[in-house]
Amino acid sequence: MMLWQPPLAPRYQEMDDDQLAAAIAARKAELGSDLVILGHHYQQDSVIQFADFTGDSFKLSQLAAQRVREVGARAVVFLGVHFMAETADLLTDDDVDVILPDLGAGCSMADMADYDQTTEAWELIHEALGDQPSRVVPICYMNSSAAIKAFCGEHGGAVCTSSNARAVIEWALRGGDEPLAPGQTAKILFLPDQHLGRNTADDLGFDIDADTAVWDPKAVEPLDDETIRRATFLLWKGHCSVHKLFRPEHVDQIREKWPDVTVIAHPECSIDVCRKADATGSTERIIQAIEQAEPGSRWAIGTEVHLVNRLANRAAQRGVTARILSDCQCLCTTMYRIDMPHLLWVLDELAAGRVVNPIRVHPEVKQWATAALDRMLRITAAPAPISVR
Repeated sequence: MMLWQPPLAPRYQEMDDDQLAAAIAARKAELGSDLVILGHHYQQDSVIQFADFTGDSFKLSQLAAQRVREVGARAVVFLGVHFMAETADLLTDDDVDVILPDLGAGCSMADMADYDQTTEAWELIHEALGDQPSRVVPICYMNSSAAIKAFCGEHGGAVCTSSNARAVIEWALRGGDEPLAPGQTAKILFLPDQHLGRNTADDLGFDIDADTAVWDPKAVEPLDDETIRRATFLLWKGHCSVHKLFRPEHVDQIREKWPDVTVIAHPECSIDVCRKADATGSTERIIQAIEQAEPGSRWAIGTEVHLVNRLANRAAQRGVTARILSDCQCLCTTMYRIDMPHLLWVLDELAAGRVVNPIRVHPEVKQWATAALDRMLRITAAPAPISVR
């Protein structure tokens, strides 16, 4: 969700990086245990240095909820994007303020599916199915709005992460919480990232040409009834703007340069990239793979550039060579709206007793979105392994 962020007072723009860093550190020390700062892996080094915890969006929200309870914090500042702050609000108590330093820090993928479009798709899909004995189970990626998570929760579905997408989809294919009746089949409506859905279907052994179809909410004509009735996976036409930049030829090029390279790609990349890679894995699995890599090995990583650079720098100290899969600027531009001036501003306001840029999920939305998250946690308590091809 992209919201308008009012301009900061001139003094925040006039400070240099050293002045900003010193002021942020001082405010953070002043606020003490009242404050928890979360930093997503894709964030810039200049701001992530102030994070109490770093990680992916769901892990961070879980850590925040735990830490808030332990120390009695009253505010969580999320150095991420809007849907991440929403998730933190879902998991923390109502008296805790979750703050996003720049309201313009949205996620283009999350914005590719909204509630009204999803409701319309749900109705059209069921009209097309008619008397076919199929149960449609909606699954949404963590990178979705609270409203989409709530839709899935209210309609018997669940949330998934890139680590547990396979386990959640296997649960859905069994019918979800209610076993399928004899002769009944399950269909998956997967939102909003078509690539994670397609790669997971492929990993499960489905024929992606015959068993998947793309639902385009902006198409003049929706999918025809025959396609809807045939497909097991109805994949929302959404994507990550960062991972979309990686292409199959990038894999070929790095193999030509480094014949002994191991290529690992995030499953938000296209299936053509993932099939050429040696392994696919979530952000946490990619980090684990590089940290466990043998000295002397060489790796090319298909994910966001700031994370890759941090991994490469640490790996080099162990004699491991790692680089980004492509030289293209594979970075999350909306994430970088969170900068030191905005971080200092929200901390200054907190110190003065004012909460700016609070992210609050409506109670009814929170109820159903939490139900979808709870289902995910019941389905799987451990991340899936790296998928090696």
